[in-house]
Amino acid sequence: MRISTTSCLCPFLVCLCFIQRCCGASHHFPAKVPSKNQTKLANGETEVHHRPKRGWIWNQFFVLEEHLGPEAQYVGKLHSNSDKGDGSVRYILSGDGAGNIFIIDEVTGDIHATKSLDRERKAHYVLHAQALDRNTEEALEPKSEFIIKVQDINDNAPKFPDGPFVATVPEMSELGTSVLQITASDADDPTYGNSARIVYSILQGQPYFSVDPKTGIIRTALSEMDREAREHYTVVIQAKDMAGQIGGLSGSTTINITLTDVNDNPPMFPQKNYQLYVPESAQVGRPVGKIKANDEDLGINADIKYSIINSEGANTFSIATERDTREGIISLKRPLNYERKKTYTLNIEGTNTHVDPRFSYLGSFKDTATLKITVGDVDEAPVFSIDHYIMDVYENSPSGTEVGVVTARDPDGRNSPVRYILDSKEEGLRSFRIDESSGLIRTTQPLDREDIAWHNITVMASEVDNPSLLSHVPVTVQVLDVNDNPPEIATDEEVIVCESSRPGQVIQTVTAVDKDDFANGQRFSFALPSLLPVNPNFTLKDNQDSTASIIARRRRFNHLTQDLYELPIVVWDGGEPSLSGTSTLTLRVCPCQSHGRIRMCQGEAFLSSAGLSTGALIAILLCIVILLVIVVLFITLRRSKKEPLIISEEDIRENVVTYDDEGGGEEDTEAFDIIALRNPAAAEELKFRRDIRPDSRKHCARPRSRRTASVELDEVDVHEFIKQRLVEADMDTGGPPYDSLQTYAYEGQGSPTGSISPLDTPATHSEQDYNYLDNWGPEFQKLAELYAEADSDATT
Repeated sequence: MRISTTSCLCPFLVCLCFIQRCCGASHHFPAKVPSKNQTKLANGETEVHHRPKRGWIWNQFFVLEEHLGPEAQYVGKLHSNSDKGDGSVRYILSGDGAGNIFIIDEVTGDIHATKSLDRERKAHYVLHAQALDRNTEEALEPKSEFIIKVQDINDNAPKFPDGPFVATVPEMSELGTSVLQITASDADDPTYGNSARIVYSILQGQPYFSVDPKTGIIRTALSEMDREAREHYTVVIQAKDMAGQIGGLSGSTTINITLTDVNDNPPMFPQKNYQLYVPESAQVGRPVGKIKANDEDLGINADIKYSIINSEGANTFSIATERDTREGIISLKRPLNYERKKTYTLNIEGTNTHVDPRFSYLGSFKDTATLKITVGDVDEAPVFSIDHYIMDVYENSPSGTEVGVVTARDPDGRNSPVRYILDSKEEGLRSFRIDESSGLIRTTQPLDREDIAWHNITVMASEVDNPSLLSHVPVTVQVLDVNDNPPEIATDEEVIVCESSRPGQVIQTVTAVDKDDFANGQRFSFALPSLLPVNPNFTLKDNQDSTASIIARRRRFNHLTQDLYELPIVVWDGGEPSLSGTSTLTLRVCPCQSHGRIRMCQGEAFLSSAGLSTGALIAILLCIVILLVIVVLFITLRRSKKEPLIISEEDIRENVVTYDDEGGGEEDTEAFDIIALRNPAAAEELKFRRDIRPDSRKHCARPRSRRTASVELDEVDVHEFIKQRLVEADMDTGGPPYDSLQTYAYEGQGSPTGSISPLDTPATHSEQDYNYLDNWGPEFQKLAELYAEADSDATT
């Protein structure tokens, strides 16, 4: 039930409460919830009383939206059957908007709305009510849920969310053709009243378009609307709620409708007759004019194809359509000649290329026009009688010989005289000249066919009155042949004669060549010179087919006796007059294998002249190869051989140490104890060195002629010492597997010759004899040679 005012709601609630009190608890609604009461007795016990079922008393609540009154809007009243009207019951409200939008009188249960509500924002509110005992704050009724609905009013006008709209429709469409459907939306409640019931109407666009009031479909209201008359239309559609009744709200939108083109217009020439001036000097294939037909349609509907429909114009001119401008471009197919034809008439037709059969009733989509072309007279260059001249002249003709005549005339009516010249850029200018008035071509020098058989020249002609206008014509001059070259033998190679040739055997067949040209083929005759004596070795046979055979007249030629023969041959040609030439052939004698196959000719001649056979030549080559191999091996071994300890013979030291490391300064001076050279007894402590004192094997050495009386040392056999060290080196398994240099700084104690060190040697030259070093073996051979040289220098 909708409660609109306080006056109607209060009587209803009073009556409702009275009925419930009379009928009892069984008639409470909507639900009955049992409650409990407790009474404390005098003896301290508590008695529980079961009260009858109670219930809330309310109806569904409504509130109008958009309330603008000065006071809060009354919504309704909450009442519990526990409320006796004495104010002992307190009502509490909670839920959506409780306290800020909806307030309740705690004593009476009256609910008011303090704010203006909008149904389009929130259509209902869910709240909870509870009744409490004001004294004990106990719940008299359980919390119950109820709904306050916001009642709609017509406060929203219809809207077109997608507007404005753009639409198209073909021109010439039938009546009622659908253009576009539009839909308006209304935010009001469509289930309540007519607030959201929309009706469409047209405000602008009549009488061309109409709209369906219910569906919003826009249709054409006129048939055969012409785009060429009007292309764009603006239609305004209104949507009104409340089913269009008075007081309803409305909204409108605009639809821009464009008529699209169809081919409903034929091409039309602006005029039927045209005139065009074309000079006779216009070049073939070049445009000479243009014509255009108009078509009010657009796009492909306005495409036009032009054609010349009469034979007079089609034979001389052509027409093509320019795509962008849709113009007819007229071009020249043949040269114009004012003197022959001065005017041409062209019937030109323009036709649409895309015809719509729906509009064939409008007529043929084509149009015709007449174009009259006037040929203009211009001063033209002279014209030669033919396009290409071919002439001939005999070779060796004297200078000034006539070759031929070229002729040209002035094509204009004035018939001006013509002047002839040769093109100076060509080579033929050196061999020919032309008469300026007559066009007669003559030679300037004798021509040689064997040098150049064809000459190409260009003759230019111009009017005497207007030299700037030139015409050109090619002239080809053929040089005719005369018999002016004697024949000669075709080959310059030597003829090979086998040593085993027999009398009458054909040695070789020869032919002749001639630089001259013969129309019926070349004919040659051969013979030996008649002024020379008969050749005892060879003869010549003419085969009567422009060839000749060389025949041997004896047997057994020997290349060692004579290897070269010369044979002169006379050749005649068949020209007029006949010419002859003598060629000398060289015949070489060579040994041949069976069947006349040549063996070695030039190679054997070389060996014979050198006096060497083939076997000797092979042996020489083998020796050279062996020597080269030996040299390579020697160089390889020389590179792999170790360098000697003493590089130079003049590098004489007591102890030579060769190493590649960089010197260490003072460390090098401390690395070797030089005391061992001066005091052999000090070497006993250096057990790790190779220069230690050897075991005492004292032998009586043979007496020497020279001894130092002041030094008395034990004799030591140096040869045994070196052998011992050699054995130690061979038995040393930790040493390298190759020969190594063992250096001994100990000079031997008790040596009969004394110390060889120059450290304790007096300043005077020693007179000691070192010849005994030769007996110590190859190890001391170098040392003996050095001291021998030193003694020799001292003696000298």
